[in-house]
Amino acid sequence: MELEFLGTGSGQPSKFRNVASIALKLLDERNAVWLFDVGEATQHQILQTTIRPRKIEKIFISHLHGDHIFGLPGLLSSRSFQGADKSEPLTIYGPKGLKSFVQTALRVSDTHLSYPVHYVEIEVGTIFEDETFRVVAAPLKHRIEAWGFRVEEKAHPGELLIDKVKADQIPAGPVYGRLKAGETVTLDDGRVVNGQDYLGPAQPGRVVTFILDTLPNDQAKILAQGADVLVHESTYGQSKEESKLARAHGHSTSRDAAHLALDSHVGKLVLVHISARYIGPLLKKFISDVKHLFPNTYVARDFDVVDVPFKKEQHGTK
Repeated sequence: MELEFLGTGSGQPSKFRNVASIALKLLDERNAVWLFDVGEATQHQILQTTIRPRKIEKIFISHLHGDHIFGLPGLLSSRSFQGADKSEPLTIYGPKGLKSFVQTALRVSDTHLSYPVHYVEIEVGTIFEDETFRVVAAPLKHRIEAWGFRVEEKAHPGELLIDKVKADQIPAGPVYGRLKAGETVTLDDGRVVNGQDYLGPAQPGRVVTFILDTLPNDQAKILAQGADVLVHESTYGQSKEESKLARAHGHSTSRDAAHLALDSHVGKLVLVHISARYIGPLLKKFISDVKHLFPNTYVARDFDVVDVPFKKEQHGTK
């Protein structure tokens, strides 16, 4: 599981940061990519990566401001041109009005997609769940309707305890696969063995939370609780002037994000939606200020890739 940041800026593109889009790469887990927001020129950013648009399985839109959705019609169109077909559907989760925006853009431009698109209007609670993942949505506090997302990976079965299997003289072969699946198996010698007795502890799934464009609020804390990685907007820094700007425009400061990370006991904080004002010395101060509050903070840049390891594999700060 990896996060690849396609756009980490706020409001409008700058020389160093494109507008909002984040890819959650689940290639090992389900051979798919999920996108969170699709700002203008997201498809151009994708061209600089190894992401294949046909692998994009789901798109989650936090809110309908242009810097989070203007790249969506173009991406959908290009995915069609690149050969996506009926066997490669796409599901888009977003606020009320998103379906109308997309369908109007496609209709006016006489664009016809070669694959089905399913639209899910976001409501509070679980908006997606299968045997491997669950996605929970909750309302945030922005100038318009906005949503945060919590992606929860289901627990992985424990590893097969090979030493114990060999100690019990269970012969190698297909039976190992059945034991790893936790099945009860009758061996050739008549013994009946329970696969659960030969499995190590289950590996807890990972949690990634996306909090994009919001004032501080209680719902964000619920979504972030215990997350391995919290991706949080941080349009502004920590001075009094910056805090006033954040409140006036419905955004968060790096201090807000750091306090949420502390209060919610997250493993790593990744900041995005950075104002174009933060370059050079101002960016260095921005980073040092937030790291003073929450040391395991990473200020993402376009095209950065952040691994989301299992808890037992985590070490230090990136």
